[in-house]
Amino acid sequence: MRPRARSYTVYVDVRRAVLVACCLLVSLAGPLHAADRPILVCYGDSITAGYGLSFGQAYPDFLQSILDAQGYAYKVINQGTPGATTKDALAGLPYVLQLHPTIVIVEFGGNDGLRGLPVDQTRNNLDQVLTGLEKAHVKIVLAGITLPPDYGPDYIRSFDRIFRDLAARHHVALVPMLYKNLVHVPGTIQSDGIHPTSKGSEIIAYTLYPVLKPLLRKNP
Repeated sequence: MRPRARSYTVYVDVRRAVLVACCLLVSLAGPLHAADRPILVCYGDSITAGYGLSFGQAYPDFLQSILDAQGYAYKVINQGTPGATTKDALAGLPYVLQLHPTIVIVEFGGNDGLRGLPVDQTRNNLDQVLTGLEKAHVKIVLAGITLPPDYGPDYIRSFDRIFRDLAARHHVALVPMLYKNLVHVPGTIQSDGIHPTSKGSEIIAYTLYPVLKPLLRKNP
């Protein structure tokens, strides 16, 4: 029996998200290709988008700073959409591919879990997202997340297994738990108990970097 869905999921108008993505494509086409900088897309939900944070405080912003400091000439693009599920991730994949990314960090699933959606549905959607990226010869980092304990051990165990199983199946880099270095660190989670603060987002960027680093090239 699936757990009862929680009420704190942030919902989004997917049509608006698609419009924003299209505008982003237009604005990026010229300068990025002119500079010949490979693109790293952070593709995810509100964690990626920086929900509740000021501009420049989401983890993709901190990741850009890390890469710049380490001499990696990548352009990090934040394609996070608050409230997005894995179904939305699959629907938005064509727009991500139009950015011609070299690397994509995939961070979805949390909203599926919070809504108590069937695990098989989440797994299938993410499987298709990873398959689509592979067909486009994109390097992938899969970022996992877990759920609050009141969702029950059976559901949480099945949910957590999604990320490990898909990473093994697709042979992609994996961060099993994106929040692993936030645990017991004060000031890293907002008052809603879900979303990272600016400090938490910076820690997430540093959590991702060691897993991402083997995929990077100094002279792409």
